[in-house]
Amino acid sequence: MIFRILEDQYAEKSRALKAADRRFMALALALGRRGQGRTWPNPAVGAVVVRNGVIVGRGWTQPGGRPHAEAEALARAQDATQGATLYVTLEPCAHHGKSPPCADAVIAAGISRVVSAIDDPNPEVAGQGHARLRAAGIVVDVGLGAREAAHDHAGHFRRMRDKRPHVILKLAVSADGKIAAAGRKPVAISGEAARARVHLLRAQCDAILVGIGTVLVDDPLLTCRLPGMAAQSPARVVLDRSLRIPGNSRLVHSARETPLWVMTSNLAEAPAAMKLGAAGAQVIRVTATSAPSAGLDLAAVLHALSEKGVTRLLVEGGSRVASSFAAAGLVDEMWLLRGVEAIGADGVPALDALPLSAITQSPGLKLHASEMLGRDSLTIYERA
Repeated sequence: MIFRILEDQYAEKSRALKAADRRFMALALALGRRGQGRTWPNPAVGAVVVRNGVIVGRGWTQPGGRPHAEAEALARAQDATQGATLYVTLEPCAHHGKSPPCADAVIAAGISRVVSAIDDPNPEVAGQGHARLRAAGIVVDVGLGAREAAHDHAGHFRRMRDKRPHVILKLAVSADGKIAAAGRKPVAISGEAARARVHLLRAQCDAILVGIGTVLVDDPLLTCRLPGMAAQSPARVVLDRSLRIPGNSRLVHSARETPLWVMTSNLAEAPAAMKLGAAGAQVIRVTATSAPSAGLDLAAVLHALSEKGVTRLLVEGGSRVASSFAAAGLVDEMWLLRGVEAIGADGVPALDALPLSAITQSPGLKLHASEMLGRDSLTIYERA
Protein backbone atom coordinates (compact mmCIF):
# COMPACT_ATOMS: atom_id res chain seq x y z
CA MET A 1 0.00 0.00 0.00
CA ILE A 2 2.80 2.39 0.94
CA PHE A 3 4.61 1.65 -2.32
CA ARG A 4 1.40 2.33 -4.28
CA ILE A 5 1.01 5.71 -2.58
CA LEU A 6 4.63 6.58 -3.29
CA GLU A 7 4.19 5.58 -6.93
CA ASP A 8 1.08 7.75 -7.25
CA GLN A 9 2.87 10.69 -5.65
CA TYR A 10 5.84 10.26 -8.00
CA ALA A 11 3.54 10.07 -11.05
CA GLU A 12 1.70 13.22 -9.98
CA LYS A 13 4.97 15.07 -9.41
CA SER A 14 6.22 13.91 -12.82
CA ARG A 15 3.06 15.16 -14.55
CA ALA A 16 3.35 18.52 -12.80
CA LEU A 17 6.99 18.80 -13.86
CA LYS A 18 6.14 18.02 -17.49
CA ALA A 19 3.31 20.59 -17.45
CA ALA A 20 5.68 23.21 -16.02
CA ASP A 21 8.31 22.33 -18.62
CA ARG A 22 5.77 22.82 -21.43
CA ARG A 23 4.64 26.14 -19.98
CA PHE A 24 8.15 27.54 -19.62
CA MET A 25 9.20 26.31 -23.07
CA ALA A 26 6.10 27.95 -24.59
CA LEU A 27 7.23 31.21 -22.98
CA ALA A 28 10.75 30.79 -24.34
CA LEU A 29 9.35 30.24 -27.85
CA ALA A 30 7.16 33.35 -27.57
CA LEU A 31 10.15 35.40 -26.40
CA GLY A 32 12.27 34.17 -29.29
CA ARG A 33 9.70 35.36 -31.83
CA ARG A 34 10.22 38.91 -30.59
CA GLY A 35 13.55 38.97 -32.38
CA GLN A 36 12.41 37.68 -35.78
CA GLY A 37 13.53 40.01 -38.53
CA ARG A 38 16.08 41.79 -36.34
CA THR A 39 18.70 39.20 -35.33
CA TRP A 40 20.00 37.97 -38.69
CA PRO A 41 22.34 36.35 -39.49
CA ASN A 42 21.82 34.79 -36.05
CA PRO A 43 18.66 32.86 -35.17
CA ALA A 44 15.99 34.51 -33.01
CA VAL A 45 16.25 32.42 -29.82
CA GLY A 46 14.27 32.69 -26.59
CA ALA A 47 15.42 31.63 -23.10
CA VAL A 48 13.92 31.45 -19.61
CA VAL A 49 15.68 30.77 -16.29
CA VAL A 50 13.52 29.13 -13.61
CA ARG A 51 14.45 28.41 -10.01
CA ASN A 52 12.12 26.56 -7.64
CA GLY A 53 9.24 27.07 -10.04
CA VAL A 54 9.75 30.84 -10.25
CA ILE A 55 10.94 32.69 -13.37
CA VAL A 56 14.08 34.60 -12.41
CA GLY A 57 15.35 35.59 -15.86
CA ARG A 58 14.05 35.97 -19.41
CA GLY A 59 15.91 36.75 -22.60
CA TRP A 60 15.77 36.78 -26.39
CA THR A 61 18.39 37.39 -29.06
CA GLN A 62 18.98 41.12 -29.34
CA PRO A 63 19.02 43.18 -32.56
CA GLY A 64 22.01 42.35 -34.72
CA GLY A 65 22.30 38.93 -33.10
CA ARG A 66 24.10 39.95 -29.90
CA PRO A 67 23.81 39.35 -27.00
CA HIS A 68 22.41 35.85 -27.35
CA ALA A 69 19.20 34.86 -25.58
CA GLU A 70 20.96 32.72 -22.97
CA ALA A 71 23.34 35.51 -22.01
CA GLU A 72 20.40 37.93 -21.69
CA ALA A 73 18.38 35.57 -19.50
CA LEU A 74 21.34 34.73 -17.25
CA ALA A 75 22.22 38.42 -16.84
CA ARG A 76 18.65 39.25 -15.84
CA ALA A 77 18.60 36.36 -13.37
CA GLN A 78 21.69 37.85 -11.67
CA ASP A 79 22.57 35.74 -8.58
CA ALA A 80 19.56 33.39 -8.82
CA THR A 81 21.04 30.99 -11.39
CA GLN A 82 22.65 28.47 -9.03
CA GLY A 83 20.75 25.19 -9.30
CA ALA A 84 18.19 26.71 -11.71
CA THR A 85 16.77 25.31 -14.95
CA LEU A 86 17.34 27.00 -18.30
CA TYR A 87 14.71 26.64 -21.04
CA VAL A 88 16.05 27.57 -24.47
CA THR A 89 14.60 27.21 -27.98
CA LEU A 90 17.87 26.23 -29.67
CA GLU A 91 21.03 24.43 -28.58
CA PRO A 92 23.43 26.83 -26.79
CA CYS A 93 26.46 27.64 -28.93
CA ALA A 94 29.80 26.05 -28.11
CA HIS A 95 32.16 28.06 -30.31
CA HIS A 96 33.93 31.40 -30.00
CA GLY A 97 32.44 33.97 -32.36
CA LYS A 98 31.89 37.65 -31.62
CA SER A 99 31.06 36.56 -28.07
CA PRO A 100 32.12 33.63 -25.83
CA PRO A 101 30.21 30.31 -26.04
CA CYS A 102 26.81 30.35 -24.36
CA ALA A 103 27.44 26.81 -23.13
CA ASP A 104 30.35 28.11 -21.03
CA ALA A 105 28.18 30.91 -19.61
CA VAL A 106 25.50 28.38 -18.63
CA ILE A 107 28.08 26.22 -16.87
CA ALA A 108 29.64 29.19 -15.07
CA ALA A 109 26.21 30.33 -13.88
CA GLY A 110 25.67 27.08 -11.98
CA ILE A 111 22.63 25.97 -14.00
CA SER A 112 21.75 22.39 -13.02
CA ARG A 113 19.35 21.49 -15.86
CA VAL A 114 18.87 22.64 -19.43
CA VAL A 115 15.68 21.98 -21.40
CA SER A 116 16.56 22.62 -25.05
CA ALA A 117 14.03 22.43 -27.87
CA ILE A 118 16.27 21.30 -30.72
CA ASP A 119 19.85 20.74 -31.92
CA ASP A 120 21.51 23.54 -33.87
CA PRO A 121 22.49 22.43 -37.43
CA ASN A 122 25.26 25.04 -37.53
CA PRO A 123 28.42 22.96 -38.12
CA GLU A 124 30.18 24.97 -35.42
CA VAL A 125 27.59 23.79 -32.89
CA ALA A 126 25.86 20.59 -34.12
CA GLY A 127 25.51 18.86 -30.75
CA GLN A 128 28.70 20.20 -29.22
CA GLY A 129 26.82 22.65 -27.01
CA HIS A 130 24.67 19.92 -25.47
CA ALA A 131 27.73 17.66 -25.12
CA ARG A 132 29.69 20.35 -23.29
CA LEU A 133 26.82 20.92 -20.86
CA ARG A 134 26.49 17.20 -20.12
CA ALA A 135 30.25 16.88 -19.62
CA ALA A 136 29.97 19.56 -16.94
CA GLY A 137 27.37 17.48 -15.08
CA ILE A 138 24.31 19.42 -16.23
CA VAL A 139 21.15 17.43 -16.97
CA VAL A 140 20.19 18.15 -20.58
CA ASP A 141 16.75 17.30 -22.00
CA VAL A 142 16.34 17.87 -25.75
CA GLY A 143 13.15 17.76 -27.80
CA LEU A 144 10.44 19.62 -25.89
CA GLY A 145 8.88 22.10 -28.32
CA ALA A 146 11.01 20.78 -31.19
CA ARG A 147 8.27 21.14 -33.82
CA GLU A 148 7.52 24.73 -32.87
CA ALA A 149 11.21 25.55 -32.65
CA ALA A 150 11.87 24.04 -36.07
CA HIS A 151 9.14 26.28 -37.50
CA ASP A 152 10.44 29.41 -35.75
CA HIS A 153 14.06 28.69 -36.72
CA ALA A 154 13.24 27.53 -40.26
CA GLY A 155 15.26 30.37 -41.76
CA HIS A 156 18.36 29.54 -39.74
CA PHE A 157 18.02 25.84 -40.55
CA ARG A 158 17.51 26.51 -44.27
CA ARG A 159 20.52 28.82 -44.41
CA MET A 160 22.75 26.31 -42.61
CA ARG A 161 21.63 23.29 -44.64
CA ASP A 162 20.78 24.68 -48.09
CA LYS A 163 22.73 27.96 -48.18
CA ARG A 164 19.59 29.98 -48.88
CA PRO A 165 16.89 31.78 -46.88
CA HIS A 166 13.49 30.43 -45.91
CA VAL A 167 11.17 31.82 -48.61
CA ILE A 168 7.73 33.14 -47.68
CA LEU A 169 5.55 34.01 -50.66
CA LYS A 170 2.76 36.49 -49.93
CA LEU A 171 -0.13 36.77 -52.37
CA ALA A 172 -3.14 39.05 -52.00
CA VAL A 173 -5.78 37.90 -54.49
CA SER A 174 -9.31 38.89 -55.35
CA ALA A 175 -12.24 36.53 -54.96
CA ASP A 176 -11.54 35.28 -58.50
CA GLY A 177 -7.77 34.83 -57.97
CA LYS A 178 -6.47 38.05 -59.58
CA ILE A 179 -3.83 40.42 -58.20
CA ALA A 180 -4.39 43.45 -60.45
CA ALA A 181 -6.79 44.86 -63.01
CA ALA A 182 -6.28 44.79 -66.76
CA GLY A 183 -2.95 46.24 -67.86
CA ARG A 184 -1.51 45.42 -64.43
CA LYS A 185 -3.34 48.42 -62.99
CA PRO A 186 -3.14 48.30 -59.16
CA VAL A 187 -6.40 47.76 -57.32
CA ALA A 188 -7.19 47.55 -53.60
CA ILE A 189 -7.83 43.93 -52.67
CA SER A 190 -7.36 43.60 -48.91
CA GLY A 191 -8.85 45.52 -46.00
CA GLU A 192 -7.09 47.34 -43.19
CA ALA A 193 -6.77 44.30 -40.91
CA ALA A 194 -5.11 42.25 -43.64
CA ARG A 195 -2.74 45.08 -44.55
CA ALA A 196 -1.70 45.47 -40.91
CA ARG A 197 -0.96 41.75 -40.72
CA VAL A 198 1.22 41.96 -43.82
CA HIS A 199 3.20 44.87 -42.37
CA LEU A 200 3.76 42.85 -39.19
CA LEU A 201 5.03 39.99 -41.36
CA ARG A 202 7.42 42.41 -43.05
CA ALA A 203 8.84 43.34 -39.65
CA GLN A 204 9.37 39.64 -38.88
CA CYS A 205 11.40 39.03 -42.06
CA ASP A 206 15.00 39.95 -42.78
CA ALA A 207 14.40 41.04 -46.37
CA ILE A 208 11.52 41.63 -48.79
CA LEU A 209 11.81 40.95 -52.54
CA VAL A 210 9.95 42.23 -55.60
CA GLY A 211 10.63 42.31 -59.32
CA ILE A 212 11.44 45.39 -61.37
CA GLY A 213 7.95 45.23 -62.91
CA THR A 214 6.36 45.93 -59.53
CA VAL A 215 8.74 48.85 -58.96
CA LEU A 216 7.92 50.42 -62.34
CA VAL A 217 4.14 50.02 -61.93
CA ASP A 218 3.60 50.62 -58.21
CA ASP A 219 6.65 52.62 -57.04
CA PRO A 220 6.44 50.84 -53.65
CA LEU A 221 8.31 51.73 -50.47
CA LEU A 222 8.30 48.17 -49.00
CA THR A 223 8.76 49.31 -45.40
CA CYS A 224 6.86 48.38 -42.25
CA ARG A 225 4.28 51.11 -41.75
CA LEU A 226 2.85 50.01 -38.42
CA PRO A 227 3.03 52.79 -35.81
CA GLY A 228 6.46 52.93 -34.19
CA MET A 229 7.86 50.03 -36.24
CA ALA A 230 9.52 51.80 -39.17
CA ALA A 231 12.94 50.88 -37.78
CA GLN A 232 12.00 47.20 -38.08
CA SER A 233 11.55 47.41 -41.84
CA PRO A 234 13.32 44.63 -43.76
CA ALA A 235 16.06 45.15 -46.30
CA ARG A 236 14.47 45.76 -49.73
CA VAL A 237 15.54 43.53 -52.64
CA VAL A 238 14.71 44.20 -56.30
CA LEU A 239 15.30 41.73 -59.12
CA ASP A 240 16.45 43.97 -61.96
CA ARG A 241 18.44 42.19 -64.65
CA SER A 242 19.07 45.31 -66.76
CA LEU A 243 19.15 47.95 -63.98
CA ARG A 244 15.97 49.73 -65.06
CA ILE A 245 15.07 50.95 -61.57
CA PRO A 246 14.37 54.72 -61.77
CA GLY A 247 16.66 57.01 -59.84
CA ASN A 248 13.62 58.99 -58.66
CA SER A 249 11.79 55.95 -57.27
CA ARG A 250 10.82 55.89 -53.62
CA LEU A 251 13.06 52.87 -53.10
CA VAL A 252 16.16 54.67 -54.32
CA HIS A 253 15.29 57.88 -52.48
CA SER A 254 15.04 55.96 -49.18
CA ALA A 255 18.10 53.74 -49.74
CA ARG A 256 20.12 55.49 -47.04
CA GLU A 257 17.35 55.00 -44.44
CA THR A 258 16.43 51.39 -45.23
CA PRO A 259 18.83 49.08 -47.10
CA LEU A 260 18.14 48.63 -50.82
CA TRP A 261 19.81 45.75 -52.64
CA VAL A 262 19.41 45.62 -56.41
CA MET A 263 20.09 42.17 -57.84
CA THR A 264 21.30 42.36 -61.42
CA SER A 265 23.20 40.33 -63.99
CA ASN A 266 26.92 40.26 -64.57
CA LEU A 267 26.31 42.09 -67.87
CA ALA A 268 24.48 45.10 -66.46
CA GLU A 269 26.08 48.43 -67.35
CA ALA A 270 28.55 49.84 -64.84
CA PRO A 271 27.40 53.52 -65.04
CA ALA A 272 23.89 52.59 -63.91
CA ALA A 273 25.32 50.56 -61.04
CA MET A 274 27.53 53.46 -60.01
CA LYS A 275 24.56 55.86 -59.89
CA LEU A 276 22.66 53.47 -57.64
CA GLY A 277 25.69 53.10 -55.41
CA ALA A 278 26.01 56.88 -55.13
CA ALA A 279 22.37 57.01 -54.00
CA GLY A 280 23.06 54.53 -51.19
CA ALA A 281 21.82 51.35 -52.83
CA GLN A 282 23.94 48.22 -53.13
CA VAL A 283 24.15 46.48 -56.49
CA ILE A 284 24.68 42.72 -56.31
CA ARG A 285 25.57 40.88 -59.49
CA VAL A 286 24.41 37.28 -59.95
CA THR A 287 24.06 34.82 -62.80
CA ALA A 288 21.27 35.44 -65.31
CA THR A 289 19.32 32.71 -67.07
CA SER A 290 20.28 31.99 -70.67
CA ALA A 291 17.13 33.35 -72.32
CA PRO A 292 17.44 37.09 -73.03
CA SER A 293 13.82 37.75 -71.99
CA ALA A 294 14.11 35.73 -68.80
CA GLY A 295 15.27 36.94 -65.43
CA LEU A 296 17.96 36.15 -62.93
CA ASP A 297 18.87 32.71 -61.68
CA LEU A 298 16.78 32.49 -58.51
CA ALA A 299 19.08 29.92 -56.91
CA ALA A 300 21.97 32.34 -57.36
CA VAL A 301 19.87 35.19 -55.96
CA LEU A 302 18.96 33.20 -52.85
CA HIS A 303 22.55 32.08 -52.32
CA ALA A 304 23.75 35.68 -52.55
CA LEU A 305 21.15 36.76 -49.98
CA SER A 306 22.20 33.90 -47.71
CA GLU A 307 25.80 35.08 -47.97
CA LYS A 308 24.62 38.46 -46.70
CA GLY A 309 23.06 36.76 -43.69
CA VAL A 310 19.40 36.74 -44.74
CA THR A 311 17.46 33.88 -43.16
CA ARG A 312 13.81 34.87 -43.76
CA LEU A 313 12.89 36.29 -47.17
CA LEU A 314 9.41 37.66 -47.95
CA VAL A 315 8.55 37.56 -51.65
CA GLU A 316 5.79 40.10 -52.32
CA GLY A 317 5.69 41.14 -55.88
CA GLY A 318 4.34 40.53 -58.91
CA SER A 319 2.79 37.60 -60.66
CA ARG A 320 5.87 36.76 -62.74
CA VAL A 321 8.21 36.71 -59.76
CA ALA A 322 5.71 34.67 -57.73
CA SER A 323 5.26 32.14 -60.54
CA SER A 324 9.03 31.88 -61.00
CA PHE A 325 9.55 30.98 -57.34
CA ALA A 326 6.63 28.54 -57.43
CA ALA A 327 7.82 26.86 -60.64
CA ALA A 328 11.34 26.49 -59.22
CA GLY A 329 10.02 24.82 -56.07
CA LEU A 330 11.53 27.54 -53.90
CA VAL A 331 8.44 28.45 -51.87
CA ASP A 332 8.76 27.21 -48.28
CA GLU A 333 5.71 29.01 -46.95
CA MET A 334 2.85 30.87 -48.60
CA TRP A 335 0.52 33.46 -47.13
CA LEU A 336 -2.60 33.67 -49.29
CA LEU A 337 -4.85 36.63 -48.54
CA ARG A 338 -8.16 36.51 -50.38
CA GLY A 339 -10.50 39.48 -50.68
CA VAL A 340 -14.26 39.36 -51.19
CA GLU A 341 -14.52 41.35 -54.44
CA ALA A 342 -13.89 39.94 -57.91
CA ILE A 343 -11.78 41.76 -60.51
CA GLY A 344 -12.93 39.99 -63.64
CA ALA A 345 -11.63 37.81 -66.42
CA ASP A 346 -9.33 40.53 -67.78
CA GLY A 347 -7.48 40.85 -64.44
CA VAL A 348 -3.91 39.67 -63.88
CA PRO A 349 -3.71 36.06 -62.58
CA ALA A 350 -1.89 35.61 -59.27
CA LEU A 351 0.75 33.30 -60.70
CA ASP A 352 0.94 34.57 -64.28
CA ALA A 353 0.66 31.49 -66.55
CA LEU A 354 0.41 29.06 -63.62
CA PRO A 355 -2.94 28.33 -61.96
CA LEU A 356 -3.20 29.26 -58.28
CA SER A 357 -3.80 25.57 -57.59
CA ALA A 358 -0.14 24.98 -58.51
CA ILE A 359 0.55 26.06 -54.94
CA THR A 360 -2.71 25.57 -53.06
CA GLN A 361 -2.98 21.96 -54.27
CA SER A 362 0.72 21.24 -54.51
CA PRO A 363 1.81 17.98 -52.84
CA GLY A 364 4.89 19.85 -51.69
CA LEU A 365 2.87 22.22 -49.51
CA LYS A 366 0.36 21.57 -46.74
CA LEU A 367 -2.22 23.70 -45.00
CA HIS A 368 -0.75 25.15 -41.81
CA ALA A 369 -3.32 27.65 -40.55
CA SER A 370 -6.24 29.83 -41.61
CA GLU A 371 -8.14 32.75 -40.11
CA MET A 372 -10.34 35.70 -40.96
CA LEU A 373 -8.93 39.23 -41.00
CA GLY A 374 -11.99 41.41 -41.18
CA ARG A 375 -13.78 40.37 -44.36
CA ASP A 376 -10.61 38.87 -45.85
CA SER A 377 -9.32 35.36 -45.32
CA LEU A 378 -5.73 34.37 -44.65
CA THR A 379 -4.55 30.84 -45.43
CA ILE A 380 -0.99 29.80 -44.68
CA TYR A 381 0.67 26.86 -46.42
CA GLU A 382 4.06 25.45 -45.56
CA ARG A 383 6.45 22.94 -47.07
CA ALA A 384 5.27 19.38 -46.43
